[in-house]
Amino acid sequence: MLAVFFDIDNCLYSASSSISQLMMKRIRTYFIELGHTEEEAERLHSAYYRQYGLAIRGLVKHHEIDPMDFNERCDASLPLEDLLKPDPAIRQLLMDIDRSKVKVWAATNAYISHAERVLKILNLRDLIEDIVFCDYQDPAFTCKPEPEYYEMAMTKIGLSPDDPADRAKCFFIDDSLSNVRAAKTIGWGSCVWFREQLSPEARAHLVSGDEAATQSALRAPSGSYAEQLKQSLEAGDGAETEGVDAVISNLHQLRNIWPQIFKDPSNSNTTEREPKEG
Repeated sequence: MLAVFFDIDNCLYSASSSISQLMMKRIRTYFIELGHTEEEAERLHSAYYRQYGLAIRGLVKHHEIDPMDFNERCDASLPLEDLLKPDPAIRQLLMDIDRSKVKVWAATNAYISHAERVLKILNLRDLIEDIVFCDYQDPAFTCKPEPEYYEMAMTKIGLSPDDPADRAKCFFIDDSLSNVRAAKTIGWGSCVWFREQLSPEARAHLVSGDEAATQSALRAPSGSYAEQLKQSLEAGDGAETEGVDAVISNLHQLRNIWPQIFKDPSNSNTTEREPKEG
């Protein structure tokens, strides 16, 4: 049986929601409330992101913060209910996956409460069998793009990270190019970069939340979240991006990229449809 892992944030919903932008502002504010200047907050945020994959890991290691306090003041404080809404087309996409051949999981760098909350708002939780997440309560938690994260995902879903055949059974889609490349490097079977169609201006604005700071955002330090969007800008249409199996701008393109995971549309008995209202 194949295992398909969907990233959640900026993947199962559009980056135009600006949730990442709001999260970045909350993290910077968290640094400032620890006594750092705005400049130090920006520098440390980028440095910890590059070194540890997530700012919270650097905060726990170097500032001995309570990770659950960070979660409450940053992730949990996001007004998700005001910014997200269900997309019936995405729900239908997940419903059309053949569950007799495929396990469908989510794989996020967020804490479990954020992941559950997002999936519930999007009306997708019942279509996701389980969630691979970053356990903030574990001081040694791992996150994408570390190899240990993908090994953890395989173990949780019942596959052996040491078996090349099992690694080949894993399909993965994420909006982070570095995360997708990491999965491909360890031998996952099909790794897709979701590069949503947004204008360069919109992408830069998502980084800074301030039009005047657009150029600064595009010069962000290597490895930061801003740098991920800069990579996306510099990749042209993404068609020839190295280290990934495919680049898509719309999740519905997965029907062509991964036809083997979907129900046979010619067999009406295998295709489930959401009941129409009224």
